Amino acid sequence: MSTLSLDEIALRRAFAQIPAGVIAICADTGAERIGMVASTFVPVSLDPPLVAVCVQKSSTTWPRLAELPHLGISVLSADHDTAARVLATKNGDRFAGISTETHDSGALFVAGCGIWMDVTVDQEVSAGDHAIVVMRIDAVHDHDDTGVEPIVFHRSAFRRLAS
Repeated sequence: MSTLSLDEIALRRAFAQIPAGVIAICADTGAERIGMVASTFVPVSLDPPLVAVCVQKSSTTWPRLAELPHLGISVLSADHDTAARVLATKNGDRFAGISTETHDSGALFVAGCGIWMDVTVDQEVSAGDHAIVVMRIDAVHDHDDTGVEPIVFHRSAFRRLAS
């Protein structure tokens, strides 16, 4: 085992060793659909119900989403590797070929996920080159009765869990 330096390349390599679930954070303004993917997502609290995601400060999508009253979090499934890539693109239609459902609140969800969460932004905390965004869960929609398997981001690639 070797000790790595704390430069960006070494840290990316180290962080890539930590498997993480992948989510889509989306909303429908009525005029456009806005969405992005994130792999730094964690449950925070049961009472009150809170989750958190880390977002790069350089993101041009997050500031647009952060202004909206409700956001939809979709926990992406093993069948969403293409959707994750499309939602992560910098240009073009981020929803090309992706089936979605919009709720009255404006929260937008990706079809075929086991869990959807309708959330509102509670607070943002600056953390280096990212912001830690804490969100209050307003509603949870469970579609996991069909045994939907999650997708995982590990070693800079989307992967399925082994059976």
